[in-house]
Amino acid sequence: MSDSRPAAIFLMGPTAAGKTGLAIALHELLGADLISVDSAMVYRGMDIGSAKPSADELARAPHRLVDIRDPAEPYSAAEFRQDARREMCAISEAGSLPLLVGGTMLYFNRLQQGVANLPEAQPELRAELEAQAEQHGLTVLHEELARVDPVSAQRIHPNDPQRLMRALEVYRHSGRTLTELWQEQQAEKFPWRVLVIGLAPADRGLLHRRIAQRFDSMLEAGLLEEVAALKGRSDLHSGLPSMKSVGYRQAWQYLDGDTDKDTFRQRTLAATRQLAKRQLTWMRSWPNLVWVDPTGADPRQQVAKLVRKHSS
Repeated sequence: MSDSRPAAIFLMGPTAAGKTGLAIALHELLGADLISVDSAMVYRGMDIGSAKPSADELARAPHRLVDIRDPAEPYSAAEFRQDARREMCAISEAGSLPLLVGGTMLYFNRLQQGVANLPEAQPELRAELEAQAEQHGLTVLHEELARVDPVSAQRIHPNDPQRLMRALEVYRHSGRTLTELWQEQQAEKFPWRVLVIGLAPADRGLLHRRIAQRFDSMLEAGLLEEVAALKGRSDLHSGLPSMKSVGYRQAWQYLDGDTDKDTFRQRTLAATRQLAKRQLTWMRSWPNLVWVDPTGADPRQQVAKLVRKHSS
């Protein structure tokens, strides 16, 4: 039986793999409409450190969900899911192909797998749980969770207070477990049939060299000046999600005088390599992902062929 759902493309990959260039090429070759899947590019004024497409590139190939938030305003995976689905609907209804490109794997996951319909935070219950944890320790809370929701207890580490307390808060408030709520959400079929392309060089050493080259280009382009301007705002501080992005966190520390320039560079490269490793781990677990090596023979035509076949 044929699948009547509209087609969509997920183009994901580790940082510095060349996703933006490939997405722009696919826009120009196939007319695909691009949606950014990047937790730093959503923020205005965070251009250099997020490797945001340039103004010229955005003029050639507009990316939706870029520059939609001020860095002082947090942006969640749940909000991304809502925004991305709205944009995908608009693109599909116009008869075009939505192509989602980026490296924030949690966003891709939440978009396709869903976000549980959880009750709002309950400050009084949370205060009770915090008092319990302080008096008896997190182990007691984890034991309670294991009794009521063993699946979540297996997934949540006993020393992860935020997720542990949230799971118990949901249960005590609603009488329903996180597992139940997630199963309900995941039973819904995703409204698009998706081709998932994973862009990554087979040679990890090459990826690390690309990461280093790109970071040095960011420094030359004014990364420190960009972070200094953000740091000068009275409403921004280093604890905000936007300022915890890789590169921004380390630059903030350097500008605070906590590190010298050499240490700043080494820490940023190490954090970026760790980010790439996490991204690749997510990708390896992704069902039906098609790997493409950007250093292989004509990757643009290779991916264009895959996309044409999927969307026909």
